[in-house]
Amino acid sequence: MNEDACKPEIAYPCRWVYKVIGRDLSLLHSAVAEVLTGRDYAVTPSRSSKGGAYHCLSVEMTVESESVRVGFYEKLRRHPAAIMVL
Repeated sequence: MNEDACKPEIAYPCRWVYKVIGRDLSLLHSAVAEVLTGRDYAVTPSRSSKGGAYHCLSVEMTVESESVRVGFYEKLRRHPAAIMVL
């Protein structure tokens, strides 16, 4: 199977939204600020779990290339405050 055939075609630069999920909302905000220092981005609260144990932030920014997009994804994913990044 050709992996390239399954990849979506993305025209860069483009706006991209990451969904960052974690347990502590203030730590999630700090994580985003730490990872995206020096970049223009917008953070909006997304959903929280019914009991409030999990929170989600939508982080929108312009990415210039696939390597930049994937690089920020990996940095957010590896941050201790983030449980999951979509």
